[in-house]
Amino acid sequence: MTHGNGEALVAAEPGLEAFGTDPWWLVLGKAVTIFVFLMVCVLMMIMADRKVMGRMQQRHGPNRFGPWGLLQSLADGVKLSLKEDLVPRDVDRVLYIAAPIIAAAPAFMTFAVIPIGPEVTIFGVVTPLQLTDLPVAALLVLAAAAMGVYGIVLGGWASRSPYALLGGLRASAQVISYEIAMGLSFVAVFMYSQTLTMSGIVEAQRPIWFAVILFPSFAIYLVTMVGETNRLPFDLPEGEGELVGGFMTEYGSMKYTMFFLAEYVNMTTVAAVSVTLFLGGYHAPPPVTTLWAGAAEGWWPALWWLLKFCGVMFLFIWLRGTVPRVRYDQLMQLGWKVLIPVQLVWITAIAAIRLLMNEGAPAAVTGGVIAAFSVLTVACLYACARSARRRREETAAERATELRRMRDDPKHGGFPVPPPDAPHYGSSVPAEHPRLTPPASTDKREEVTGA
Repeated sequence: MTHGNGEALVAAEPGLEAFGTDPWWLVLGKAVTIFVFLMVCVLMMIMADRKVMGRMQQRHGPNRFGPWGLLQSLADGVKLSLKEDLVPRDVDRVLYIAAPIIAAAPAFMTFAVIPIGPEVTIFGVVTPLQLTDLPVAALLVLAAAAMGVYGIVLGGWASRSPYALLGGLRASAQVISYEIAMGLSFVAVFMYSQTLTMSGIVEAQRPIWFAVILFPSFAIYLVTMVGETNRLPFDLPEGEGELVGGFMTEYGSMKYTMFFLAEYVNMTTVAAVSVTLFLGGYHAPPPVTTLWAGAAEGWWPALWWLLKFCGVMFLFIWLRGTVPRVRYDQLMQLGWKVLIPVQLVWITAIAAIRLLMNEGAPAAVTGGVIAAFSVLTVACLYACARSARRRREETAAERATELRRMRDDPKHGGFPVPPPDAPHYGSSVPAEHPRLTPPASTDKREEVTGA
């Protein structure tokens, strides 16, 4: 019965008939290639992270190990793996060891449904450049992203450390808030592509990329993917200025490497998802296809996918080198009070427009709906700006009042001190009353000791 339902789902989704017919050696080769690609991406991304930010800050990045410093990430990985593996005394050993694995495994799973290119011929077998595809492949991406946070939370809980526990709690709250906005970004893509398969979403962008016609969803996804990966400016779960190292405080050696690997693999995954859902996947940019007809044939689409992927990965480095870390209340306020309400209004507008287009409504009616939502959006933005300006004015007034009180009373806002007539702490000698005349000199001295 289950087998029949699976065949019915595949038959209902056009384009899935190309999957499930590859020989075992080709499936194994694709899986190994994905794993090697992700590991190489992690090494290259760490190296690029350091070298690009070094150039931004007018200093050299790693340039000693290997030609141009290209092997520095490999050396760092070997160094971390060979360090002594210490386990704190009071940790929950099972969860402490399992947490890094739980954090890293879902990141590798997501890449299995990412289409890198169309059908090509590999050793005489015609196969798509994609490990597999599902009728609900896009939901698999969201599920895997949500599973990764369990490793972070369990790592913080099992460490039995206040800093690690606070980092895990921050990660869970951050992922919940930004996961909602990310899921709403996917909804707009589903409405326009009318499919949940990753290959079908890419084919639906053949005339125009969704980043153009669904730009608000694309922009919000870029923000949420940074929050999902705990990168600057949203790396609050591991903020070293507040939590030492957050959920990774009590980890070292290979376990710390696994958390580090999970973060960078998650970066590659969300970057690949952005290319697939919004940037046309493996389709070449329109100017290239206009000037070169063979740009969409053979293995060339994999090159266009890789260039888009590298562009999104560079965005991570750019943000880390230019944007400062936000406060945690600002992070939560952005997620719950800005991103989610904007997405709800935007999804409602997209649903109304798509319904009118499917029903064949006149263009004037569709234009009127678009104009109404545009006016509503402008009004909401004006109201938010006015509210923010009012809060800034109130904060400035409170600060001015505080400064005036401090000028009038030097003790205002200072450290609490005992009253002048209180006895010394730890002594039974009463306090000496202030005298207007200097005491008379006597030969007998009395020793008064304080606390």
